Amino acid sequence: MAATTTQAKQAPANPDEREIHTLSITREVLVNAPVALLWETLLEELGPRMGGPNPGQGMPMKLEPWPGGRWFRDLGNNTGHLWGHVQVIKGPPHDRPLLEICGPMAMSYPVAGHVQWRLSPEGKSTRLTVKHKAFGLIPQDHREGFAEGWGGILGKIKAAAETKRS
Repeated sequence: MAATTTQAKQAPANPDEREIHTLSITREVLVNAPVALLWETLLEELGPRMGGPNPGQGMPMKLEPWPGGRWFRDLGNNTGHLWGHVQVIKGPPHDRPLLEICGPMAMSYPVAGHVQWRLSPEGKSTRLTVKHKAFGLIPQDHREGFAEGWGGILGKIKAAAETKRS
């Protein structure tokens, strides 16, 4: 019987690839729109109207708006990227609508993540807050990029909701 050998791979040279890091981002924006309109816009913008990291770049997603529903990028032919599962969804008429998704988000490496969107009425406007927390083998450029990315997504949601209201 022939013997088999296994060789251990050398540890990555990049420390980000072997160290656990955390991510904690909170961004918020005041939107000149009622809660129900902003909720509808949030689901659209996180779903079929989701944009990519570069202006003008589309990245349509599918968001199944129920507990356990998937949030994923469908590339067709049974291919794509799972970003997470709906953990909590409480739309209008709740006083402070909430959407929570747990999963890797856009990260294709060992990571656990959680994103929360909360809508809070403030007079005739609504405050939209996103909180993203994660831990795992998260590279520095991703830790920095998510902060910028969520800001861009909030800006897009705000603009779309305010345009609808007009």
